[in-house]
Amino acid sequence: MKLILQFCIPLFFGMLFQQFYSMMDTVIVGKFLGVNALAAVGATGSINFMVIGFCMGVCNGFAIPVAQQFGAGDYHALRKYVANSVWLTIGFAGIMTAAVCVLCRQILAWMNTPADIIGGAYGYIFIIFLGIPVTYLYNLLSGIIRSLGDSKSPLIFLVLSSVLNIVLDLALILLFHMGVAGAAWATVISQGISGIACLIYMVKRFDILKISREEWRMEGKYIAVLCNMGIPMGLQYSITAIGSVILQTAVNTLGSVAVASTAAASKIGMFFCSPFDAMGSTMATYAGQNVGAGKLDRVSQGIKSTSILGFVYSLLACGVLVLFGKTIALLFVDGSETAILQNVEWFLTISSACFFPLALVNIFRFTIQGLGFSKFAVLAGVCEMGARSIVGMGFVPVFGYVAACWASPVAWVCADIFLVPAYFYVMKKLRNMLKGKGQQESQKQEEKLPGLGTAPCIEGKA
Repeated sequence: MKLILQFCIPLFFGMLFQQFYSMMDTVIVGKFLGVNALAAVGATGSINFMVIGFCMGVCNGFAIPVAQQFGAGDYHALRKYVANSVWLTIGFAGIMTAAVCVLCRQILAWMNTPADIIGGAYGYIFIIFLGIPVTYLYNLLSGIIRSLGDSKSPLIFLVLSSVLNIVLDLALILLFHMGVAGAAWATVISQGISGIACLIYMVKRFDILKISREEWRMEGKYIAVLCNMGIPMGLQYSITAIGSVILQTAVNTLGSVAVASTAAASKIGMFFCSPFDAMGSTMATYAGQNVGAGKLDRVSQGIKSTSILGFVYSLLACGVLVLFGKTIALLFVDGSETAILQNVEWFLTISSACFFPLALVNIFRFTIQGLGFSKFAVLAGVCEMGARSIVGMGFVPVFGYVAACWASPVAWVCADIFLVPAYFYVMKKLRNMLKGKGQQESQKQEEKLPGLGTAPCIEGKA
């Protein structure tokens, strides 16, 4: 538990600050630009999650082989994975930026974005998508740093960029009157600075990352492993987000008030859900390092520790949001917006009551990914997508906004039904693989030492 906490807490604060400056965008927009501007930013939430989530997922996946090689002590292979991940990231960033910037307005139209907010929504999300390269920059480098056991330094850089984001939000919106575009530029610039800070730190801090010219060469076997880890992990986010897009499309038909309500409630909820993301990312790195070292028992202990941690935090977060969720919503809108405040209260009460299933989704999914079975995480994403889609298409048109509040809890439970058995299957398979590997090595040793029997075992410290 102590080791998990030591790694998880800095990561938690990092993600908390990441959500904080995202939430501050929405707070400043809602307070200074009005309900329509708040709805415009909110209408982009699901498509933002689908695209940016893919970027983050790919980078998290790329970090897993790095963690595994670090755990195994193979630094040459580690550097090869880092170098090839850089080349892949450059390619992904270029292609994605061009594609989504061209298509984003059409996607907003397909999502039935209300006519009174579609202009603002496009102005905001287009700039966010222009910043895809810096999203890749920060998430790749911070993931590599965490894979090497340092979760504190990315936090420091993120805190600095969070403060900068707030300053830029206020300056670009209030002084330069750039509207929702100002909020978007503030986010992109701030994340770019945190990415550059990570790069400078890596170069100066980690001698094992001094990559030679030969190690910079692209190699198919390394690219194949990285893609096998990163793409499924990215697709997991995107597939999950497809359900969110379908749900958002259904919410858009309910009008700007419902969209603004969802925007405020989602930002508050995501802020309080940051610890679950931290627990998941911790377990991805922890599982990757320990499977590389052949220590599966430690993975099981990590699952138990993070599950207990997730349960305790879920109770605390639920209590805060049930009691004070409506009050927190006043950060986004004036007290006169009674309909929005009521909607936010419903959303936060229902979702926070199901936070523990969300904790398990993150813990088990990321652990499975860290163990090298990313495709199972994709299937879990399919479960989430299916659940959200059914609620969005089947229940929101009939029951309205309250049905939308239940979409995510239903999706989390469906994902857990798949992930928990999948984890035990994966662990059983890995134990059998390690057992078979051990028997093969023992047999080879006996063949080298005929007539001497089994060589004595010398215990050493882990």
